[in-house]
Amino acid sequence: MAKSTTAASSTAKDAQALFHSLRSFYVATPTNLKIIDLYVLFAIFTALIQVCYMAIVGSFPFNSFLSGVLSCVGTAVLAVCLRIQVNKENKEFKDLAPERAFADFVLCNLVLHLVIMNFLG
Repeated sequence: MAKSTTAASSTAKDAQALFHSLRSFYVATPTNLKIIDLYVLFAIFTALIQVCYMAIVGSFPFNSFLSGVLSCVGTAVLAVCLRIQVNKENKEFKDLAPERAFADFVLCNLVLHLVIMNFLG
């Protein structure tokens, strides 16, 4: 019995250490990356709300449901790509200007939402 208590306290200490290290790492993250992170979380949260609504109410206009969820998920994926390109620590995109990355993000979002509007019918 004492062995399981020790294992549980060890797991809790490991979880606290992991949370503390992640928090200290995220404090050093630039503000523009934090804003992109919030946008990604908002898009995923909106998709989850739509899925919960569909589970409760039903999915009668299924094309609308799919369009909404795919729009949120696609926007989140494009925002993650933007975050990767804008991150200064990423050596792969060091020659890419942040303005160019944002222009790519806007253009891809435009194409995504044109496809989504076409899917709505």
